[in-house]
Amino acid sequence: MAKQDPNKYLKNKDIKPESKTSVLAATIRMGLMLVGIIGLALELFREDGWLSTLMSKLFESTTSMLMIPVIILALWLLNKWISSPNKSEVKKSGDLPMYVMMVIGVFYLFKLYTTGSF
Repeated sequence: MAKQDPNKYLKNKDIKPESKTSVLAATIRMGLMLVGIIGLALELFREDGWLSTLMSKLFESTTSMLMIPVIILALWLLNKWISSPNKSEVKKSGDLPMYVMMVIGVFYLFKLYTTGSF
């Protein structure tokens, strides 16, 4: 049987619990992101939505189909820019999608408040 370290929890003595304001801020951020995701999903997948329009324009001619590799390259470059090469370090640009989705969530909340629907 392994010997227990009597001071194994001593290293955690300086850890403070989250404050109520930080929990509230995190909940608001999460809510805005969820509203943004729901709003974008409704725009993308409704009948005659963005996805069907984009696919019809993309596949209507051979020259527009040449945009598919360009789109893939742009998404790959965006992924390289946002993600860090090392899993232990965090880049500030990795928070960009969260803030963009929060802004989209604010837009859809405003749209819901003013028009009554998404």
